[in-house]
Amino acid sequence: MLSWALTFLVIAIIAALFGFTGIAGTAASIAQILFFIFLVLFVIAMVARAVQGKPPTL
Repeated sequence: MLSWALTFLVIAIIAALFGFTGIAGTAASIAQILFFIFLVLFVIAMVARAVQGKPPTL
């Protein structure tokens, strides 16, 4: 999911460079939403792992 957020971020940057502000804004919004979903899922996974008594892995 993080890769999708990065993909939409790149699309937003490229569209902004070419002056497509509507497309850039939409792609940036999608990237931001996907990034926050990724963060929430990451925190849930870390809490679930901590509740199970397993140490965090790097």
